[in-house]
Amino acid sequence: MSGPPHVALRPLWLCRACAAPWPCATARLTLLREYADDRVTLLVYLGGMLHDAAGQLPRLSPHDGPEPGQLFDRFLGWAVPRRSPRGAVHDPGLAYDRTNDR
Repeated sequence: MSGPPHVALRPLWLCRACAAPWPCATARLTLLREYADDRVTLLVYLGGMLHDAAGQLPRLSPHDGPEPGQLFDRFLGWAVPRRSPRGAVHDPGLAYDRTNDR
């Protein structure tokens, strides 16, 4: 990957590289690749980031900051495998092709 890393600019919680809300799409793909074999550790890491953001973002915008559910979706919801009504599991980590990592 070239260019600046897609990491959080705190306390704004924007991506330092692309200015999208962190974790941006590139950060999500990078995190899925880095934690491909350890989803639990990824979720613990993202939970820590959620905790920090939940404390910092309301201070910046106390009246119109993100709701708790929005923060969950932004930081953790995308990384948690979900079941469809028919029982199929959608796992964003399975979409990542690890053949190029070897």
